[in-house]
Amino acid sequence: MEDHIIKIFKESSQLKEIFLNENLGRMVNVVEALTGALKAGNKILIFGNGASAAYAQHLAAAFINRFVIERPPLPAIALSGDTSVITGIGNDYDFSQIFSKQIRAIGQVGDVAWGISTSGKSANVLKGLEVAGKMGLITVGLTGWDGGDIAGMVDYSLNVSSNSAPRVQEVHIAIGHVICEMIDFKLFQRPEHK
Repeated sequence: MEDHIIKIFKESSQLKEIFLNENLGRMVNVVEALTGALKAGNKILIFGNGASAAYAQHLAAAFINRFVIERPPLPAIALSGDTSVITGIGNDYDFSQIFSKQIRAIGQVGDVAWGISTSGKSANVLKGLEVAGKMGLITVGLTGWDGGDIAGMVDYSLNVSSNSAPRVQEVHIAIGHVICEMIDFKLFQRPEHK
């Protein structure tokens, strides 16, 4: 058992290093895009399914409450949090529209639509990002596997090249935390957490 635990931790660490080597420039671009949107008075709409839905809520809370430093709240909404909206749309229309209809309702030009999909193929995340792009929102895809259809259709793609859902999600958490911390630094010019 100990060997297996060690193996899991090593895989997670190695995948973070691989992601960083493949995506450092893209990470900088995403931080710049989100920072620019927030400076312009826009908001971030974050969404995904299952673990990605919970992670969207975690990120929205980090933006609204605080992350590392004391600072004003930043406008972010997790589109996975309102069960009445989600179940209403799913029941009356189709589950594939649960994010796109919310984006149509509250998204504005210059906002950021940040879709999270471990496989890169989630139909409702893809549809949400498609609608967002047509409406003039900045689109960010956080994916795994080969990035799926999502990676090829967003303005900014961050893909974790692995077919292991738990390892991809572990890297997704690190990515989100780094983005939050860098936005705090860029907006409020305080030293990064030590």
